[in-house]
Amino acid sequence: MPRRPFGRLAATLLAAAALLTAGAAGTAAPPSPLPPSGLDRHRIAAERFGNDARWYEDRIPFLETADPKIDAVYYYRWALYRAHQRDLGEEGYISTEFLDDVPWQREPYASLNDATGFHLGEGRWLRDRRPADDYVNFMYRGGNDRHFTDHMADSVWGRFLVDGDREAALRHLPVMRHIYRLWDEKFDFAKGLYFVEPLLDATEYTVSSIDASGGKDGFRGGDSFRPSINSYMAANARALARLAEMAGDAAMARDHAARAEALRARLLADLWSERLTHFIDRYQVDNEHVKYWAPIRNRELVGYLPWMFDLVPDDARYAAAWTHLLSPASLAGKAGMRTVEAGYEHYMRQYRYLGDAPECQWNGPVWPYQTTQVLHAMANLLDHYRERGPVTRSDYMRLLRQYTALHYQGDRLDLEEDYHPETGRPIVGLDRSHHYFHSGYVDLILTGPVGIRPRADDVLEVNPLLPPEGDPQALDWFRVENVPYHGHLIAIRWDSDGTRYRRGKGLAIEVDGREVARRETLGRLTVDLPRAAPPEPARPINRAVQLVRGRFPIGSASSGTEAENLHDAIDGRLWFFPELPNGWSSAPSPAEQWYAIDFGKPIDMARAELAFFADAKRFAAPLDYRIEAWIDGRWQALARPQGRPLANGVTPVQWRPVKASRIRLAFRQPRGRAVRLVEFKVFGK
Repeated sequence: MPRRPFGRLAATLLAAAALLTAGAAGTAAPPSPLPPSGLDRHRIAAERFGNDARWYEDRIPFLETADPKIDAVYYYRWALYRAHQRDLGEEGYISTEFLDDVPWQREPYASLNDATGFHLGEGRWLRDRRPADDYVNFMYRGGNDRHFTDHMADSVWGRFLVDGDREAALRHLPVMRHIYRLWDEKFDFAKGLYFVEPLLDATEYTVSSIDASGGKDGFRGGDSFRPSINSYMAANARALARLAEMAGDAAMARDHAARAEALRARLLADLWSERLTHFIDRYQVDNEHVKYWAPIRNRELVGYLPWMFDLVPDDARYAAAWTHLLSPASLAGKAGMRTVEAGYEHYMRQYRYLGDAPECQWNGPVWPYQTTQVLHAMANLLDHYRERGPVTRSDYMRLLRQYTALHYQGDRLDLEEDYHPETGRPIVGLDRSHHYFHSGYVDLILTGPVGIRPRADDVLEVNPLLPPEGDPQALDWFRVENVPYHGHLIAIRWDSDGTRYRRGKGLAIEVDGREVARRETLGRLTVDLPRAAPPEPARPINRAVQLVRGRFPIGSASSGTEAENLHDAIDGRLWFFPELPNGWSSAPSPAEQWYAIDFGKPIDMARAELAFFADAKRFAAPLDYRIEAWIDGRWQALARPQGRPLANGVTPVQWRPVKASRIRLAFRQPRGRAVRLVEFKVFGK
């Protein structure tokens, strides 16, 4: 997430310079009403999301650009975000990393803390603030088990920069501070740095873990002082200092600002390698293969993370590191960013398999996870550093498009875990790998090419990181609208020659439907924007979530009665991707079918949401259906809707409120087809 270079003085000076630049190049236009020529959000939602369009239409920012692949992946990433929202019932929503269960998740929720930064980075741009709000609440009410490293406190601050909600940002401050101090167990007080086993940094088979095994393995071991954990912890400390200052706790603010600055100083002094001109690991482990405090021998992509959090001085000495990212002999693969440079002895050696299928490694493969981080780092470099090494805006857009291409499997959109750096083909490709959510894209687009630079003050700043017109990586036009920012809805428009939108050439900002600033060329624009209170999210509670198999609520059915099949219709997960089945599947039969939920006690029932999957092959939506409740010892109809329910979308059903302990969906299915009930949600009044 974009920020200013570290330190209050540097931030103040650069912000002042930015405002002076904007004053010289941009003009604040008097508010003016717009002609009705914005994006047709209803049409776009229908084209991109089909029958599920209703969920997106009033929730997401809508985008169009001169690059149709960027557009397609942008909307796919919102579908990915929606698919990973798991409904926990009374505990609200969380974002998952894998669509389905994996053995190392936190039970019974399927949560993992390592991807929280990406989840909140994407979710902060959603008009519906509930998913991100619920997720933060869950993590700070016991959900963050510190299984992996994370930068969640920094992500809470990053969310505040967009929504401006002070109360939400400060709600868990004491717990955030407590979790930060729990990481002391991974702090070397003599060196003033944090260390971690690469596996618990969510990056197994790194240079440090492989070399610590003598080249024999690398899944476990290799504890090291890494640029990642130290960048995360410096950013978390800085965020806690800023939140504490906002809360009026001067002592906590001073303490965590000092911690952040001390950690930053040690990172710069000890993890920068003059020999490699790169930030690198130093070993914390000491064995027959490697020695404590010795540096690793090769460059890794993780060395760019300090720029993601603006920890690096604006100095040509450090900017030289970016040369390696653009070098085919080092970190630049033909299809993506290598996680370790090609000259490493064990580069792309496959150590680990699941059966005969390759498993995850970080000794060269391209990972969307770290690619996202480096693109954020590069955006910071281009936005507010003078010393940029060899990096240009054209390089940035080329690498962003390279990352965009990884989302495609032929003509099909399906982001997986890791990729071969030369071919761009998935390496792992397991069932769990489909539509993987340990990366970002929406946040990259809105803060990079579109150029929204979120701030804590009452200013909206926009600086699209696009190369000039005529560059092969340029975008001639774009428009994004319905973007929530500090309680307002904003739109950004770029039209290089004025012919796309016919409102004049250049860059323009709109706030709540009125144009407030414009300039004729690409560059920085700022506008004063007093914040408004963001809308409070609605929080209806789904009563039909079975978190623990075998406990209430319990599903039963007329067919397809395997325990896991029954569980999948009430597991709080909802997606329509065909690559990974989800939901209860009936048997194809001419007989009426049903799926029932037993709550174990009477509950209030007033409405339901039904989601069905269809694929034009085996599964189709029911021909007709009704909702029944067990009342007075028999099934009684609550609703008999007319027509068929939606396929690959959500059908709402309402009835007069009743109190009952069981509910049932009964239906007829098309001849020769089965029905897959993706999710059956039940709500009270």
